[in-house]
Amino acid sequence: MERVIKSGAGWRIGWNPHAPEFKGLVGTDDWAIELTEAELNDFCRLFAQLADTMKHMAAELMDEEKIACEAESDLLWLEVEGYPHAYSLRLILNTGRCAEGSWDDSAVPGLLQAAGMLKVF
Repeated sequence: MERVIKSGAGWRIGWNPHAPEFKGLVGTDDWAIELTEAELNDFCRLFAQLADTMKHMAAELMDEEKIACEAESDLLWLEVEGYPHAYSLRLILNTGRCAEGSWDDSAVPGLLQAAGMLKVF
């Protein structure tokens, strides 16, 4: 497998299997954070779980009701916040170099689709 960088309006995600330590990358047009393979795997897995939760919450909430959900592993913390059909995403790395980032609700659908297609976890 070769290096892959996918990007869209307000997001980017990458995978380089040949990198010595930081094989993953997540970010926006303005910032990026390199991730270890385990961190990228957790990011993709937890992001998919949160997106699934938001989809299921749509039936439980009134149209104007916002919600926040979070998921965490030993390596990172994610939070989605907004409406089931339009929500932002926040990331905090819990390990070593500690970093924080976020994506607007308009960037989340493309990032979610790309994260599911990286096939690294």
